[in-house]
Amino acid sequence: MLFFLSLSRPAACFTMEKTDMCNSSMVSTSHDVEESWDDEFQQLVQTFPKDKSFTGMNLYFFQGFWCPSIVLKAVISCQKHFQAFDSDILIATLPKCGTTWLKALTFSTLYRNQFARENSPLLTYNPHSLVRFIDYDFYLNDTCPDLENCTLYQPRLFSIHLPYASLPTSIKDSNCKIVYLCRNPMNTLISFWSFFSRLRGEGFEPVSLDEAFEMFCQGINEFGPFFDHVLGYWRASQEKSSKILFLQYEDLKEDINSHLKKLAMFLGVPFTEEEEKQGVVEEIAKICSFENMKDLEVNKKGAQTFGYP
Repeated sequence: MLFFLSLSRPAACFTMEKTDMCNSSMVSTSHDVEESWDDEFQQLVQTFPKDKSFTGMNLYFFQGFWCPSIVLKAVISCQKHFQAFDSDILIATLPKCGTTWLKALTFSTLYRNQFARENSPLLTYNPHSLVRFIDYDFYLNDTCPDLENCTLYQPRLFSIHLPYASLPTSIKDSNCKIVYLCRNPMNTLISFWSFFSRLRGEGFEPVSLDEAFEMFCQGINEFGPFFDHVLGYWRASQEKSSKILFLQYEDLKEDINSHLKKLAMFLGVPFTEEEEKQGVVEEIAKICSFENMKDLEVNKKGAQTFGYP
């Protein structure tokens, strides 16, 4: 039984703000995005409940979850136009649940035979540049991007924060595989709160941890409610175990090697006996470790494609 099922499950509350760029420009950019929406879309979003999350972002309650306003239009475009291939791999998470780590692990495992081990792209590229968000990276500025050959390696590997119920129909109907990572809700909240407290910048009052706790428990957070998001993927994984691999962050921390083998098997690229003898599993775990990743220059400067430093 999952660790969180014994917790009381909060009802979804209608409150939210929106996700945006870095430091003090976050909130102002958020409003700029909304003002640039065309009239038809403006009329549509007027029907959605709107509020602010404890991160300071505008959120719209859309299809049962709180969608950051900066990506709402991209989400709708993605749902309408994204065409999944049966060979696609999708990483699905809530924010601050180990997304960056899972991107690094999946990328290194899936494509390990497509580049020399000593020249891992992770040494020169941030994981978010190697595994792109479908909505934030491709549909944010283009309602119908050409994704036929959008990735350097094959099969295509993407990531997304959307709840399972709101995934594009082509993803749910195809044979593409989904790797989902959940995290203890307390640790998710603390990571969320501390990360966005730093992003808010000068001139913006930080939300107290007590306030953040109350809003999180009410379901008011980016792509939340938390419990609906996790349970949506967990239930789908019970029905479609060959399509959805459900992982827990704490399990990966406790025994990364066995979970890397499980991940490789699910992706259809199991480690060979020779690879295991050569220590390939341990090498991938080491390259993708927090201790290693945090010291790489590429992870210390610049910004992600959707604005976060």
